[in-house]
Amino acid sequence: MTIISPSMLSADFSKLGEELKRITDAGADWAHLDVMDGMFVPNITFGPPVIKAIRRHSDIVFDAHLMIQDPARYIDAFADAGCDRITVHCEAEGDIHDAISKIRARGLVPGISINPETDVSMLEPYLPEVDMVLVMTVHPGFGGQSFIHECVPKISHVRAWCEENGRDLDISVDGGVNPETGRICVDAGANILVAGSSLFKLPDMGPTIAEWKGYGRN
Repeated sequence: MTIISPSMLSADFSKLGEELKRITDAGADWAHLDVMDGMFVPNITFGPPVIKAIRRHSDIVFDAHLMIQDPARYIDAFADAGCDRITVHCEAEGDIHDAISKIRARGLVPGISINPETDVSMLEPYLPEVDMVLVMTVHPGFGGQSFIHECVPKISHVRAWCEENGRDLDISVDGGVNPETGRICVDAGANILVAGSSLFKLPDMGPTIAEWKGYGRN
């Protein structure tokens, strides 16, 4: 079953607790939390205090995507806030290996993310240390962008690396995911779909989530 992780970036920020309950009731597996610091990306979203405040509204998996500089400084804060999984960017400043180690030391699941313009080879030093790879198929920092098809080979590259090295990493895709592009990503080797506006614009996202969960991985 494909894992569906709605991006809370597209939720109504005035009622995040209700929106979190909405995706939980619709059958989502995880909640994708886009954390932006205004430096690694132009926008600023939310941090540990907001995550801690909404944690009580659902026991769904909190999948934090840290689009921030020097993420190692903040791992404890996000762990204390209630995150279950934390993904950092290979392009971020600071010691990324240290950030990954701190995530695992807190008993959380570490992930590594890559931007559209970054060569996929930049991931390879981190692949033995993480349990998930997040392939960005839009430029990070803003919601509602169009899917960049040129990023799809990165999914296939990571899946091939997994097969060659005997590892079954989760591969997540974030950006412009809809029924068409989601199937393309799953066919390329992804098993997690992060979707924002294409889900939150629906009055009832349950049927779409159920459909996407049925996408099989080659």
